[in-house]
Amino acid sequence: MINRIVVGAGYGLKDWIVQRATALIMAVYTLILLVALGAMGPGGYEAWRAIFANGFMQFMTFLFFVSLFWHVWIGVRDIWMDYAKPDGLRLVLMIATAAALVGYAGWAAKILWRL
Repeated sequence: MINRIVVGAGYGLKDWIVQRATALIMAVYTLILLVALGAMGPGGYEAWRAIFANGFMQFMTFLFFVSLFWHVWIGVRDIWMDYAKPDGLRLVLMIATAAALVGYAGWAAKILWRL
């Protein structure tokens, strides 16, 4: 009998499910945005501002961005794990990616709630 010891980070099914869930959230948001834009018709800056001044739309947009960044994190992390072979380089790339994505999330929140 062979005893198999599984080691490693344990990524796999959970990350696959998270990527599908975040993709679904982004798809639903896209549909909501298209409906809102269709209802608005052609408009200028004030019309766009009115759409995103609504608390529901602000929340949905922020949820979209968080989903996007989480989706990107999983994909880019897998790229770094597969192709960045020196451990030090991989660590630096992962930290830089995580820092950029957290910064982008903060920037998105600042923009959305500044309206």
